[in-house]
Amino acid sequence: MKWGFIFDVPGRERQVGEYEELMAQAGFWDDPEAAQKVIEKLNSVKRPLTAWQDLVGALEDLKVLLELGKEEADEATIVEVKDELEQLTDNVEELELTTLLGGVYDGNNAYIAIHSGAGGTEAQDWVQMLFRMYSRWAEERSFQAEVIDLMPGDEAGIKNATLLIKGENAYGYLRAEKGVHRLVRISPFDASGRRHTSFASVDVIPEVKDNGEIEIEPGDLRIDTYRASGAGGQHVNKTDSAVRITHTPTGIVVQCQGERSQHSNREQAMQLLRARLLERKMAEQEAKMEELRGEQSEIAWGSQIRSYVFCPYTMVKDHRTDYETGNVQAVMDGNLDPFISAYLRWSRTR
Repeated sequence: MKWGFIFDVPGRERQVGEYEELMAQAGFWDDPEAAQKVIEKLNSVKRPLTAWQDLVGALEDLKVLLELGKEEADEATIVEVKDELEQLTDNVEELELTTLLGGVYDGNNAYIAIHSGAGGTEAQDWVQMLFRMYSRWAEERSFQAEVIDLMPGDEAGIKNATLLIKGENAYGYLRAEKGVHRLVRISPFDASGRRHTSFASVDVIPEVKDNGEIEIEPGDLRIDTYRASGAGGQHVNKTDSAVRITHTPTGIVVQCQGERSQHSNREQAMQLLRARLLERKMAEQEAKMEELRGEQSEIAWGSQIRSYVFCPYTMVKDHRTDYETGNVQAVMDGNLDPFISAYLRWSRTR
């Protein structure tokens, strides 16, 4: 088995030692907020280090077991080693993916917003397909997916939807999905059976804690309540539980109707607003860096990042990394990790 990446064990052990030394200093707990940040940084360094050490230990155990199986000509033991080795390889690939995450907010939960493009029912059905794809991806990873906002299509599908994906490194993985997604297929809504092309935009932003990093003045907010229109039984049609918040200085509008109570929806909408303001801040910082570097920035929102072709052949291709697969159904069932891995490698080389 080849482990095709370098894991800086000495570097991480040194970092762990530095953080633990800092925690042992007198007065460390005098500032709980600062202490918590140090603990979070320690855990982010320690987790992959512990995982690597466990993998190396498991490999050594398998080597011993394999030698024992060979000496005793025990076919069952050799088969067991083979199966365990395949699982170990999967675990190594998972760790490799984690080591590619180095952004400030990569470890955070992620909001993923999907919006239909031009094309009416076709595009809205495409949004529903993507909504299912990301939900299945989260489920496979044992992540939690919460519906923050959802607007059903006029005839079928979904006009737009916002999900909060909760799990370690959710944003680090899902930022690979930001951009325009293109679908080519024989339309199930066209009686003539013609081929259609549909577009949907996917936006991904990190969830941020209310730690003072993003300041929001109460006087800058306009808060409206309205009757929810999505799923949720009779309750959603009887009370004005949905909340829409407009941040007047920037014009950013967020809304939430996923919870049953107006209070819960308001809290969730404020969290989403905070994330949107962080996204704006990050975009401004990136624009300044590109200006200093003299680079021509790409209009990411309008760029097509991936195509999903159902007809006349089957293929999903990422236009940034050139990674592609013919197993369209597996991708639509949430098998996005190969695309995410390819993107993270491509992103690092840039």
